[in-house]
Amino acid sequence: MILTRRVRLVAACAATLAVVVPLGWLWQASRLPRAYSVMDMGYADGGRQAGGPHHHQNAATRDITTLVADPARRPDVEVTLTAREQRLRLASGREIDGYTFNGRSPGPQITAVAGQLVQVRLVNESVPGGVTLHWHGVDVPGGEDGVAGVTQDAVRIGRDFVYRFIVRRAGTFWYHSHQLSHEQVAGGLFGALVVRPARPPAALDVVALAHLYHGIRTVNGSESDVTVPAPPGATARVRVVNTDNGPTPVWVTGAAWRLVAVDGTELHGPTAVERAAVLVTAGGRADLEVTMPSGGGSVRVQIGGPLSVVLGHPSGVPPSARPAATLDLLTYGSPAPLGFDPARPDRAFRYEMGRRPGFLDGVPGLYWTVNGHLYPDVPMFTVADGDVVRMTIVNGSGEVHPMHLHGHRAVVLARDGVPATGSPWWVDSLNVENGESYDIAFLADNPGIWVDHCHNLPHAREGLLVHLMYENVTTPFRIGGPAGNSRE
Repeated sequence: MILTRRVRLVAACAATLAVVVPLGWLWQASRLPRAYSVMDMGYADGGRQAGGPHHHQNAATRDITTLVADPARRPDVEVTLTAREQRLRLASGREIDGYTFNGRSPGPQITAVAGQLVQVRLVNESVPGGVTLHWHGVDVPGGEDGVAGVTQDAVRIGRDFVYRFIVRRAGTFWYHSHQLSHEQVAGGLFGALVVRPARPPAALDVVALAHLYHGIRTVNGSESDVTVPAPPGATARVRVVNTDNGPTPVWVTGAAWRLVAVDGTELHGPTAVERAAVLVTAGGRADLEVTMPSGGGSVRVQIGGPLSVVLGHPSGVPPSARPAATLDLLTYGSPAPLGFDPARPDRAFRYEMGRRPGFLDGVPGLYWTVNGHLYPDVPMFTVADGDVVRMTIVNGSGEVHPMHLHGHRAVVLARDGVPATGSPWWVDSLNVENGESYDIAFLADNPGIWVDHCHNLPHAREGLLVHLMYENVTTPFRIGGPAGNSRE
């Protein structure tokens, strides 16, 4: 009997060790250093295609801090943005705790003309975790991307940082903090950046930033509809910017409309839309062109349902239910040349998203995976300047993910194997539903080290993030360390 008890005890101990020891090893292996370079994390994925053309590279190493706009050129637009942690007042009068730029949220709209050099001085007056500025959708030089720990250190209280970049394309963009962004963007550190063509069309121009503050849904910081006077027959361009973590539908009541741009790029041959909504993913933008009824009346652009931009009289047209149909950008508009051949890529990558239990920096949980790996053991997609890059994005994680590639715009080639047949659908923020796959392509023409992550910002914090690195580009910055740069 005693022997039997001993055997059972030994077996129980062995079984316990069989569970505890691997868990302990996984816990220890997941612990992140106090400071580390993104260049050292994960594994390199070159993605080179057999038979593809080879681009001969200059062997000289380039520090990311040298990838900047011409320092001798004088800026055309100069702005100072002062970041504060404070109690802020929404346009409706409600007060909440959050963050501001220049005492307000959303921050001041920055407006420029295509080809101009924009210079922005960021001052951190009182944001305790540090702050940066990322120029969402703008193909800035690599050293100006505003990602803490990759292109710069977070700007601590009492410090400043100056960004300089040329806005080469007209379009609708936005800016936001990229340090602790899952907290700071939600709390108010964002604003619109509008780049107009040298000869803008004669039309009303309305920016509508959709944002959720502590569960409070707003447009341009207001809990009420935004009303804009519009005479009969006038044409209005409504620039919808989704600053939230999830997709939002947008539709028009009172007139037919056209979707004229997505993520800052004009569509080719857009046609009139009736009884359909367009889905704007997190971080994405949609420019709607509306022509006011010639006989008078109002038009309502509904953003997510509860709030609208009302063109004309505020009581002229009541809200309507969301249309049953959603505009399919895979077929909308007419084809046009891309400027490169995605059928002959130099690199091809796979970005497959999943989810499984594990440890992240010693904390157990249910975490996102990339190609079956938990952060930081994720791929570093490596390219050379001039490469044509093709990427397949697959979502089997159980949730929708709005995927955002910094420094580039990509064209959608196919969804679930079905080729695109409409206007070239250029994106920097792509809504990938659970069970969907997308084939996209882009030209690697902007050297740097670029984040490619989910713009549901808590997801990025939880490891749904990789980097796109150009050969021979390095960074001196570290995640963590004295600057407290956050991983995202």
